[in-house]
Amino acid sequence: MAKVKTFSTELKIFHTKQELDRLDEQVNQFIAENNVKQVFSVSDTCTTDDKGATMGVIRVLAYE
Repeated sequence: MAKVKTFSTELKIFHTKQELDRLDEQVNQFIAENNVKQVFSVSDTCTTDDKGATMGVIRVLAYE
């Protein structure tokens, strides 16, 4: 059965690389702790403020 897990992070100016690395660690930790055997898809989308500036990332993991 396919399942979906959503992760998110706020992006701060000059800290984006560290925050994306932390998001990667979160996803990898989830995969390891939950004995995920098969990943179908990983997808990122940005969230924006009212001026169109990127302020966060939502990552969706589809797995079995």
